[in-house]
Amino acid sequence: MTSISPTEILIYYDGVQVFAGRDPIGGHYVGMILERMPRYDRFMVTGVRPERLRQFRSGTLDLRTLFLEAPGGKWYIALTNGDPRDSVELEPQEGSIADADDLLPLEGLTLHDGPIDDLAMQEARARHNVVFEFSIEPPEAAEGHRVGMNTLARLLLQIQSVVKFAYQRAVRDLSSQERNAIDARDGYLMDVVVPAAPGSYRVILEAAKPPDKFGYGVLALGLQRLDEVFASAEEPDLAQEILQKHKGRLAGSYIKLMKLLSANNTGLNYSWAYPGLKIANYGGVSGADARWLAVELSDVSIRTTELADAPRQLNVALPDFTRRTTESVTLVGAFEQVNRRRGDWGLLTDDGGVKTGSIAEGGPELDGLEVGKRYRFQCREDTELDAIGGEKHILYLISFEPA
Repeated sequence: MTSISPTEILIYYDGVQVFAGRDPIGGHYVGMILERMPRYDRFMVTGVRPERLRQFRSGTLDLRTLFLEAPGGKWYIALTNGDPRDSVELEPQEGSIADADDLLPLEGLTLHDGPIDDLAMQEARARHNVVFEFSIEPPEAAEGHRVGMNTLARLLLQIQSVVKFAYQRAVRDLSSQERNAIDARDGYLMDVVVPAAPGSYRVILEAAKPPDKFGYGVLALGLQRLDEVFASAEEPDLAQEILQKHKGRLAGSYIKLMKLLSANNTGLNYSWAYPGLKIANYGGVSGADARWLAVELSDVSIRTTELADAPRQLNVALPDFTRRTTESVTLVGAFEQVNRRRGDWGLLTDDGGVKTGSIAEGGPELDGLEVGKRYRFQCREDTELDAIGGEKHILYLISFEPA
């Protein structure tokens, strides 16, 4: 009996309606729902040629024709439990698929809005890890599958920056016991694993660290934060209110990303997933909204004629929370240096970096702290953003205890 693995949801409505799959030797298949039963869903499945499947996916071929072109007229019935992660066993049927006219879809059923793009989901399952993919449409992509080197390099750095601060916000929401149970060092890092894929310009990132005893949870929580921040792209008139909930470095890095997209005349779409999800998470911003947000969240004025396709009021002043924000930070590491007269200190943190700061007004004295001994510092971090998105971070020690 032939077994296939679902690879792509093509039509979804109250459950999977049409899906694509592959067999162990790489053959392509498509399945269509026939009946939903209490415990199983019944699908009609047939093999398809890759080029004809691509044409169906692009909306230039209808589903009935795709089924009728089944190699050798062979077709199958499959019972699934509704979980697209599970492989599907195909039961061969007698006769040609052309004789099963009462089961075939009606003529003219095509994909107009495009399929659910589950590339992130496919890669997450294949790699057993968290995967984040994004695509952009800069002007140079119209001339071929390409992107400017500087655009790509800056975009990768800025995407990683947004993910980093989203991850750090997620870690702070965990209990002390949960934080101690995981190795959060560099947990936000992602590696480029597929330089590009067909269509505009697409990049796939994989979590640099494999899942640990906490599973995929913390980085996934961070990416959920990212989704919340990108909600400002869908509600640009509420952008300031949405970002108020994520003020600090996360909001600042998002604003810098909008400016980068605006400067390169492109929008950005992304998806992310990890094994166990039924469907990937999606987000993004159009080129017009990126340009609008770059102005909405900046105190740099731009003439209306430069943004004729952004039908909103321009020249909006930078909101206060992007100029200066404050948040609580916990640092753990070895006491590295001290200037007791000025109240300056340094801490060699577990990630190998040195954090420096001073004493908050009314804060503790540094007398008694031993160089080389490990401490847990509770700090206030003030972040200042300048007009072009530059950041300045200042740490003030509130309290400390041995770690």
